[in-house]
Amino acid sequence: MSSVPDDLRRRTEEWIAADPHKKTRRELTELLEAGDADELAERMDGSLEFGTAGLRGKVEAGSNRMNRAVVIRTTRGLAEFLLERAGDSDKPVVIGRDARLSSQRFQKDAVAVLTAAGILVRFFRDPVPTPLVAYAARQLGAQAAVVITASHNPPLDNGYKVYDTNGAQIIPPTDKEIAAKIASAPSAKDVPRLAKKYRGGMTYPVPDYMFERYLGELAQVRASDAKGSDLGIVYTPLHGVGGAFVTDALRRFGHPRIHQVAEQYDPDGHFPTVDFPNPEEPGALDLASSLAVENNADLIIANDPDTDRLSISLAHSDGWRPLTGNQIGVLLADYLLSNTTVERPVVLNSIVSSPMLASVAESHGARFVQTLTGFKWIWNAALDVAEADGSTFVFGYEEALGYSVGPAVRDKDGISAAVIFADLAAACHQRGESVLDYLARLYDEHGLWASTQKSIVRPGSEGAAQIAAAMERIGAAPPSEIAGIEVVEVTDYRIGAEDRPRYLAATPLVALDLGSRGRALVRPSGTEPKLKIYVDLVAARDTTVTAEQQERTLVAEADGVAEALAEVLGL
Repeated sequence: MSSVPDDLRRRTEEWIAADPHKKTRRELTELLEAGDADELAERMDGSLEFGTAGLRGKVEAGSNRMNRAVVIRTTRGLAEFLLERAGDSDKPVVIGRDARLSSQRFQKDAVAVLTAAGILVRFFRDPVPTPLVAYAARQLGAQAAVVITASHNPPLDNGYKVYDTNGAQIIPPTDKEIAAKIASAPSAKDVPRLAKKYRGGMTYPVPDYMFERYLGELAQVRASDAKGSDLGIVYTPLHGVGGAFVTDALRRFGHPRIHQVAEQYDPDGHFPTVDFPNPEEPGALDLASSLAVENNADLIIANDPDTDRLSISLAHSDGWRPLTGNQIGVLLADYLLSNTTVERPVVLNSIVSSPMLASVAESHGARFVQTLTGFKWIWNAALDVAEADGSTFVFGYEEALGYSVGPAVRDKDGISAAVIFADLAAACHQRGESVLDYLARLYDEHGLWASTQKSIVRPGSEGAAQIAAAMERIGAAPPSEIAGIEVVEVTDYRIGAEDRPRYLAATPLVALDLGSRGRALVRPSGTEPKLKIYVDLVAARDTTVTAEQQERTLVAEADGVAEALAEVLGL
């Protein structure tokens, strides 16, 4: 115990005294008694901050973790912000949750804090997809929405995601203003919480018709000639909340041959069949692939646990091939733009996603906008350009398997994206081509873009310092060439924000322009202890080889660029 510095001990003891949860109080007490200063520092130095998609962290004790005390203080800060902004508003806050083990308790705490502050709450009784919460918030005229979810993070994590009154996730300065209110909130034990029996007319469940209404709006963005198909579809929600919702949507819109991965279909916060419930992770789709082979299926559709991401795998001569997030994005963009009837269409993607979308948009006479990472920026940018020139949102995506189809949900949505991709696959089948044939045609027209990402994991406060130092190095002394490719221009997005729109605000991102060969980007993750390197290279289609062969060659070259850049960064 003597090895714990006095200030750290004092802060830890104060946190223990204010923590309403016996288990997390005991965790910190045991660390204090063991004199584990390093672990206490990791948990108590600072607090969780709003990143790319809200607060997110491991569920355990401490100010820098996800737990009841953090949720209570966070919700109090949000309540104070809303009361100061809107006064005695009769607009509710909508609250939903995923099926992680701690989510129901966190949702109950959030409802108790908001109602004690005099704020009306509309809540989902059961776990639901994140996009349905975002949809309901707009339908119910909410002043804000909260989703308790850690999305695709590891099983021991949880998170707290906030939507603003416009239906999109919060961005600066709102997130900073809420963070300031959280920082000044009282200790958790002193935050008022209203017990259920005293809430009177303060809380109401979200109406049961909400999903039906959502499906009605989804029907409006489908192609006029979309008829469904008899394609065999294997589907897995990876133990998340999407199972019944996505299956219902696919069947409703004419895709009935669904083979469910039974071991992963029901919500289960233990995630018993996967170490990491992210469809991009190796092994996550092994059960789906086996089921697809067994049933001679045509398509594998997977969602992450809160159903805001979409993964697609296609039958291939040498097994099942997962499409990359960028490949799914350009396919959906071209399909939607080919079938839209809106005037002044606009498509968007995040800056770390493939530049190929710009060419696809141009070929359809659509506007293309690129934003900072995260759908909070994609949708706020869409609203900005709509106000500025009347552009109509058609599609937005980010390479991490996030897609937004049409205007109903102002965030990524794995339900609507699953339906539209099934429609796309059906249209290909009716034309007598495969989805990979469709992708090859796009490469013929727009050039073959290959993308790779290298993540360098550096956990803890020491790792955060290493990542920060690497960002400083590349900003101060960027390379003149990488792996033999000339760097023709460098853009440091930490500076010059006054000359850019707000959706390209100051952020820790350095872009290296590789001229006609493509580009490379370096940024720290907003949700995980990682430094991410993105490389996108382009080449004209070489018709002497297949698109897949050329893609493999180009991906290998992009991997080499990423490795060389990691060496430059000293990581």
